[in-house]
Amino acid sequence: MPSSCPALPRPVPLRLANCLLGSVWHANLSSPPDLDDETLERQAARQTGLGDFGDPWFRRPLRRLLRSLNEEARLNPVGRVVTRTYVLKLLRERLWAQQWFDENPAIRRRSIARPVVVVGPMRSGTTRLHRLLAADERFAHLRMFETMCPVPRPTRVNGHDRRPWVAALSLGLLHRANPATAIVHPTGPMAPEEELGLLVASAWGMKHEAQWRVPAYARWCEEQDATPAYAHMADLLRLTGWLRGEDPAKPWLLKTPQHMLDLPALLRVFPDARIIFTHRDPAAVVGSSCSLAWNQMCLQSDYVDPRWIGREWLRKTELKISRMSGARQGLPAGRMIDVHFDEMDRDWHAVMRRIYRFLDLDIVPAEAGMAAYMTRSERDRRFRSHSYRLASFGLDAGDIRESFGDYLSNFAVAGERLGRGETGERGWGSRVAIAAGG
Repeated sequence: MPSSCPALPRPVPLRLANCLLGSVWHANLSSPPDLDDETLERQAARQTGLGDFGDPWFRRPLRRLLRSLNEEARLNPVGRVVTRTYVLKLLRERLWAQQWFDENPAIRRRSIARPVVVVGPMRSGTTRLHRLLAADERFAHLRMFETMCPVPRPTRVNGHDRRPWVAALSLGLLHRANPATAIVHPTGPMAPEEELGLLVASAWGMKHEAQWRVPAYARWCEEQDATPAYAHMADLLRLTGWLRGEDPAKPWLLKTPQHMLDLPALLRVFPDARIIFTHRDPAAVVGSSCSLAWNQMCLQSDYVDPRWIGREWLRKTELKISRMSGARQGLPAGRMIDVHFDEMDRDWHAVMRRIYRFLDLDIVPAEAGMAAYMTRSERDRRFRSHSYRLASFGLDAGDIRESFGDYLSNFAVAGERLGRGETGERGWGSRVAIAAGG
C-alpha cells in the first residue's frame, strides 16, 4: 500500500491550495481538469489560433502518458492542475515551433556539426562535466530557460523574449514548494542545462518518470524507437541557434541520462556525435536517483511509496546500463571516451585535459572559465546538504553492487565509501549522505 509523504514539509500555500481545490471539486462548484489528449489539443489550438502540431508521432507517447497519469499517478489537486498546465504548454509550443519552421524554412536546413554528448546515469557527474565544457565559448549549449521553454511565441512583442522571466518564476515557485529540489540540482534561468526539455516536447523521456508514478508509460517507452523524438529535438536545437544568430559550425554540447536508453536513436539523428561516457558506483547512482524522484513526486501526489521508488529506479538504472553497454559496441573507439566520477573528484583538471585531447582541442583557452566554475561550485557546496538513506528506499549498497557486478568489472568502476559518512557530489553544488543501514 503506498505510503504518504509526511516527511516533506509542504509550504502552507501549497497545503491550502490542495484543500481548497479538493473542497471546490467535492462540492461540484467546479470540475477537476480534464486530462484527455483530444480536449487538451483543442484547447491549445484555440489559445494559439494554430492547428499544425508537426509530426503526429508525439500523440502516441502523449496518450500513454495521460493514461498513466489518470490511472496510476494518484495526483493530488495541485498535481492535477500542474499536469494540465504542463501538457497545454507542451502542445502550444509544438504549434509555435511548427509556425517558426513554416515561416522560416532556413531553420531546418541548419547543420548540427559534430555534437559532443555526455552520456551517463543520473547523478554520475554529468552535470558537472557538462558545465565544465560549457565554460568553453567554442561550444554551444542550452541555457535553463531554453530547455524549460524551448519555443518562444512567434508573435513576440517588440522582439522581447519573456522566457528567462518565465523560467525564473517557475524555478522560484518550485524551490518554494520544495527547497530540496534546489539542492539536488542547483540551477538558474541562464545556467547551462541539459536538453531533456526538448525531448519532453514530444511527450518523451524519463523526466515524467521522475516527476510522477507512471510505470505503464515507462515500460511502453522502453519498447519504442525514440528517433522521432530526437529528430524534433534536433529541430529545436536548430531553432535555438537560429534565434541566437549562432554559427552553425559551433558544436553543440548535449547531455541527459535519457541518452543511455536511446543511444541508437541519438546516433541516427547525430551520426557524427562524439560521446563522453560517465561512470559511478551504482549504489550512489541509484540512491541519489531515488531521492530525486521522491522529492519531485511528493509535490504532486500525497501517496508516494519510497520502497516502490527504490525498486523502480534500481530496475531503471539496470536497464540504462544494459542498453548503453550494448549500443556502444557498434561505436568506433575514436568516437568515445570513458570518465569516472571518482577520478573527476581527485583531479578534474587532468580528466579535462584528457577529454580535450580526445576532442582534438587546445584546453588553454577554456581553463580560466572552468576554474571559475569549479570555484563557484565548491563555494556553494559548503552551504548545501542533501541527505538520505538507501534503507529508506528498501535498498542495500552491497546488494546493489552485486546486481551490477558486470558493469563494475567491465568499466573498472570503483565503489564509494557509503555508510554513515558523506560522499560529496562536488562540481554541481551539493553533498549527498548515503547510509547503507537503517
